[in-house]
Amino acid sequence: MAFSSKLGSLLRLNGQIPATSMLSSIHCMSTSTKKLFIGGLSYGTDDQTLKEAFSGFGDVTEAKIIIHRDTGRSRGFGFVNFADDESASNALSAMEGQELNGRNIRVSYANERPSGGPRAYGGNGGFRGGDSFGRDAGY
Repeated sequence: MAFSSKLGSLLRLNGQIPATSMLSSIHCMSTSTKKLFIGGLSYGTDDQTLKEAFSGFGDVTEAKIIIHRDTGRSRGFGFVNFADDESASNALSAMEGQELNGRNIRVSYANERPSGGPRAYGGNGGFRGGDSFGRDAGY
């Protein structure tokens, strides 16, 4: 509801569509502005190190490195949740491209997964035999 009223007010401005305003409004409404995606992490970075690196910008409620389920090793990215939007915004501006444990990190607002979880786009993926239409190849 808030999205449609914000979009409507943007469209009514002199009958023109301010593209940058509309895009930034849509981005803010489709993502959490308290949760940051952190990419390019060193495989040696752990949850505590990530939390310490970002805690100078505000109250970090959670810092999580994503681990590969089969190997137990870091996948090289993680997420940091802040108690408020302003802290997350300050951290994003200050930490983008900075070095952490020998690697220059990428910082952006985290996007929510589509409803349905990780299998919303068809499951596990990968080649299962057969042709491109899912039919058995007959071997």
